Amino acid sequence: MSGNPFETSLKTLHEAAALGHINSEVVRLLEQPQRQFEFTIPVRMDDGRLEIFTAYRVHYCDALGQIKNGVRVVPDMDMDTAKALGFWMTIKHAVGGIPAGGGKGGIKADPSKMSRREYEALIRGFIRKLPMKGAWVDVPGADIGTHGRTQAWMLDELEEIQGFHSPAAINDKPVEANGTELSREATGTGCYFVTREITKAMGMEKGARVAVQGYGNVGRVATELLYKDGYKIVAISDIYGGIANPDGIDVVALGAHVDKTRSVKGFPGCTEISTSEVLEADCDILIPAAVQSVLHEGNAERVRAKLIMECANGPTTPAAEQILYAKGVTIMPDVLTNCGSAIVCSFERTQGLTDQYWDKETVRSKLEEHIVKSFRETYDTATQLGVSYRDAAWINALQKIEKAMLIRGRAWEDKTLG
Repeated sequence: MSGNPFETSLKTLHEAAALGHINSEVVRLLEQPQRQFEFTIPVRMDDGRLEIFTAYRVHYCDALGQIKNGVRVVPDMDMDTAKALGFWMTIKHAVGGIPAGGGKGGIKADPSKMSRREYEALIRGFIRKLPMKGAWVDVPGADIGTHGRTQAWMLDELEEIQGFHSPAAINDKPVEANGTELSREATGTGCYFVTREITKAMGMEKGARVAVQGYGNVGRVATELLYKDGYKIVAISDIYGGIANPDGIDVVALGAHVDKTRSVKGFPGCTEISTSEVLEADCDILIPAAVQSVLHEGNAERVRAKLIMECANGPTTPAAEQILYAKGVTIMPDVLTNCGSAIVCSFERTQGLTDQYWDKETVRSKLEEHIVKSFRETYDTATQLGVSYRDAAWINALQKIEKAMLIRGRAWEDKTLG
């Protein structure tokens, strides 16, 4: 039911390419990554055992610029996931107007079962073993299982290897390690900006009811900004469970509760529900902000939201999407909704290359400008061509990649030699 994430990305590619009349050779080139690496990382554990972890890295397409972004550390990491995420990142950069190609990778491991020393050794090992790296080649960022501290370890290890200062070579670093302001909040903030724009376009009232699956860093930031702007939050979940209140959840008080207990569970005045039940909550707007393929053919018919904001990567399978469209549900695609982090990562690299660092309001203002422009381009294409927002975003992205590939000579505009 969940579907293979890479197959999902290819299905979207072919649909959007047909609608946008994308060059057939460009499509063929985008059906597989330019490069993919699988390598092992040996780590000496605290008890003296030698553990060997498998790592993956995909360079999907660099026609628009150097490869970037995330490194995911999860027990079920595999190459298909890396390929799908790398492809989505390629499209996301193009949608966001970012001069970068798409990359993704990760390590098959469970950070929760490792000591800090073991995990640091694993992360440093990833950078040592990564075949291609550097500010102009491949810039790893954070993802599930990685964070500011891991990125600082990556930078430190890379600079030890290279022998010179290179802050632009790693993304999502803390400010103290030459990172950028708003790095942690970027995805959730971008989701808020896109939600604000599409609800205005749809004529939704500010008091629209919102359900959020995934109250980690991304979901929490988006929820807090929407709540502050007058939206009513009626259901929220994290990895431990969910809560619901049709009259609205006090998100400020919930934040204090989560800071204390590490979970939304047990928050007073709410009904306890499961993580999956949040997806079926009675709401106007559903924000899946956790992992891929949570909306599938087994639950799509029970979704009651009018608008889905894909804050996670690939949360909707193709089968679910068809069911939802038949129900009249609007879907704002992940490549637009959650591209705030990709945009701010581009800002981070720019700041690292120039040694000129911006304050939080400058970063926030530039993020708003970029992502609202991306929304407008997507909205206009969807309106002009009469296609879904996902197809519109992908068409725009593919056209940018197509132009770059044709001008570089990677694909031919004319199949003849004459």
